[in-house]
Amino acid sequence: MKVGLLCGREYAFPPAFLDRVNTLGRSHGITADLVKLTGTTLGEPSGYRVIVDRISHEVEYFRAYLKHAVLEGAYVINNPFWWTADDKFFNYSLATYLGIAVPRTVLLPQKEYKEGVVSESLRNLKYPLDWEEIIEHVGLPAFIKPYDGGGWRGVSRVNTMQELMEKYDASGTDCMVLQQAIPFDHYVRCYCIGKKDVWPMAYDPIFQRYLVVDNYLDKKTDERVRREALLINEALGYDINTVEFAIVDGIPYAIDYMNPAPDADWWSVGSVYFKWLVEKVADLAIETALHGEPTLASHRWDELLKNDIKWPSLDKPAGAK
Repeated sequence: MKVGLLCGREYAFPPAFLDRVNTLGRSHGITADLVKLTGTTLGEPSGYRVIVDRISHEVEYFRAYLKHAVLEGAYVINNPFWWTADDKFFNYSLATYLGIAVPRTVLLPQKEYKEGVVSESLRNLKYPLDWEEIIEHVGLPAFIKPYDGGGWRGVSRVNTMQELMEKYDASGTDCMVLQQAIPFDHYVRCYCIGKKDVWPMAYDPIFQRYLVVDNYLDKKTDERVRREALLINEALGYDINTVEFAIVDGIPYAIDYMNPAPDADWWSVGSVYFKWLVEKVADLAIETALHGEPTLASHRWDELLKNDIKWPSLDKPAGAK
């Protein structure tokens, strides 16, 4: 059985991950390597039992390849079909239904649109936006950020209406959300691996750096953060993710949890967190290779294929004699 790694411009995690999988997986007949692609044809097996994805959100070809690999029976970490459809605003909505505290948030219509979208295309939108009502609901200061972004891309703090207008006008075709700023006394970014292992890491969101602090959270808050991080990832279906909480007066507010390819750079996260992450992701890959069901089982196509549905021939038009 083979485990493949799809990754981008990172240098510490790939060799450490592959070495651990190859070392621990050898006795089970499991090997690991970097996925190498030169174009993908229909029906071409991926050759992998498990593929760990850390780059397809930036490269469309990789995303399409992974969807095909799912159909061919591979287990992909994380599920590329969910990741493609995911967005922050839905995540915030889902969390509220799960009973998790979330800052007040508003989804904003785009400022600009791609070529071909004209005024008639927007007849369902009411203009102008009632910014006073939006600000009254969210409050200031607030954060404006892309609804589908990750890694703090395009995130800005706005303290006044003027600053908000400047950032909104500069957002271009990005769909944005405006979210209440929580005056936190503690902030954590939680690694969540395999929907079972969580490590709340003390994090400075202003300087975007990780801190190793013993007993950073009291026992009650720590337990709640771990429980809610697991609940979020179970609901979203992510095997690997980070969940950020801004904590004030013992209440953790879920701020961001759309990070299915979280920071894994030794120089960024530090040796303590890096070692834990490598071990947990490698262990997850091995366990999944041995016992996990293919990602295909998460979709209704699996049932259709089990029923021997006959798909139209590729050699002639459907319905041809």
